[in-house]
This record gives sequence, structure tokens and C-alpha cells, in this order.
Amino acid sequence: MSVSTAETAVPPAKAPKVETPFRRFVSEFCESKLALVGLIVFAIIVFIAVFAPFLSPQNPYDLAQLDIMDGRLEPGTRDGADTMTYWLGTDDQGRDMLSGIMYGLRISLMVGAGSAIIACAVGASLGLLAAYAGGRTDTVIMRLVDLQLSFPTILAALMILAFLGKGIFNVVIALVIVEWAYYARTVRGTALVERRREYIEAAQCTALPTRRVIFRHLLPNCLPPLIVVATMQIARAIALEATLSFLGLGVPITEPSLGLLISNGYEYMLSGKYWISFYPGIALLVTIVSINLVGDQMRDVLNPRLKK
Repeated sequence: MSVSTAETAVPPAKAPKVETPFRRFVSEFCESKLALVGLIVFAIIVFIAVFAPFLSPQNPYDLAQLDIMDGRLEPGTRDGADTMTYWLGTDDQGRDMLSGIMYGLRISLMVGAGSAIIACAVGASLGLLAAYAGGRTDTVIMRLVDLQLSFPTILAALMILAFLGKGIFNVVIALVIVEWAYYARTVRGTALVERRREYIEAAQCTALPTRRVIFRHLLPNCLPPLIVVATMQIARAIALEATLSFLGLGVPITEPSLGLLISNGYEYMLSGKYWISFYPGIALLVTIVSINLVGDQMRDVLNPRLKK
């Protein structure tokens, strides 16, 4: 008795999945549950900050919506007109703390991420130039880096803002000035190693323009440590901006960040009105911790030698 061809046909074997660097990065990153929690929390924070005008029950920047008679109300209290509930209470201006935190997250993230991106571009460019050019160029740039890093960060930022004045743009400038040296030193150290590789020598032998050798061949191989430093510096910039705003030299009072919200309630802490500073402080803490959790895992994945 013959067996039909359909019965004897063997199903084709499935092609094995190609493990790309991105898939390997995602797989290794997901090994840490804490990092995943930090990433999810940070994604929620970014979502709240971006859509704050649609999620917040009040616009804390609109003076027409504020009533000084609603100032310093306890969490869960309803307003005088009995139209809304202040779930996290109000500050001394009658501003809903929940709405203030949502809008404050926008300012803190915008200043932190914006200053980190600009400082990364400036510092990475100078670090690549120092490593590739060498000689006197390397000496001058690295002496500037040493000079910058020799100043206490908060003191240097305070001096710059004392000269420039308040304002979101001025805060970004101050943070860029005090942060670019970290990127320059990190990139230079990696670029010095990569510059001795064969592919750089091959690119130089083909008479490619220096700009293309640096940014098309050298820079991509310096990205892993640069990404880790950038992630950490975003958290550091957010904390530094909050410190400057708490001291009264940060963002203007009309656009309060988390640091300014904490400062607004500092004088009421001993009188029992803890919520004015407490809840913005919790929001700031959760934001910084979530970024640091993601940054720690990215450091371990991109540089396995640092794994504990």
C-alpha cells in the first residue's frame, strides 16, 4: 500500500530569528525587573508631563482660575464654589498641587532633557576633536575640562545665573556650561581607544574628509558610554535645576518647576502644612530614581565588564 505525497511531506523548518544588536540590548535590559519598573514609571511621568493641559484639573499658570481664599487647603478639600476637589491640597497661592506637579514636571523634564542634549552635542564634539587631533588641541580642550570640573557644580551654576538672571533659557545655558565637560571627558577616553583601530586608519588612507571620519566612523563607536552618561546627566540636570529653583535663581515664579513648588511650601513645613512641599518632593524623587534605574541597567548592558 503506497503512502500519499501529502502525508509524507515534511513541513519546512522555520528560519531562525536573527539576533540583532537591538534585540540583544532589549533582551538583556529586560533581565532587570527594577529597570523595567523604572522605565514604565518614567514613561508614565513623561506621558503626564506632555499631556498635562488635558489631564490636570486646573491651569496653575492662569491667574483667573486661582483664588487666594483657597490657599493652603488640606488634601481632599473642595474649593469655595464646591466645583472641584483638591486631592493633594493647594499652595499659598490657591494653586491646585496636583495640577502644579503635572505642569512642574513639564518644566523640569524640558530643562533637564534640553540641557543634557545640548551639553552632549557640545561635549561630544569637543571630546572627539581632542582625541582625533591630539597635540596642542587635545591639551587646550582637556585643560578647559579640568578647569570646569574643578569648580563645584552648584556654585558655578549659581554664579552664571546671578549674572544672566532668571528664566528657563538662562537655566538651560547654565546647565550646559556646567555639564559639557562630563561628556567631553567620556567621549575622549573612548575615542582615544577607537582611534587606534584599523577601520580609522583605513578611512584616513582613503582621503575622506576629517569631519566624515569623526562623525561617520568614530562617533558611532563612542555612543554606548555616551548614552549612559547622557541618561545619568538628565537626572542630574533635573536635580540641579530643582536646587537652583529652590534657591530662587531658577525658573520664574509664573512657570514653577518642581523645585520652585518645593520652595513655595518650605516655610510652612513646621506649621503642619506639609503637602505644599511634600508631594512635589515625592514627584521629583520618583522621577530621578526612575531615570537612575534605567541608566544603571543601560550601563551594565552596554558595558558588560561593569556587571556586578
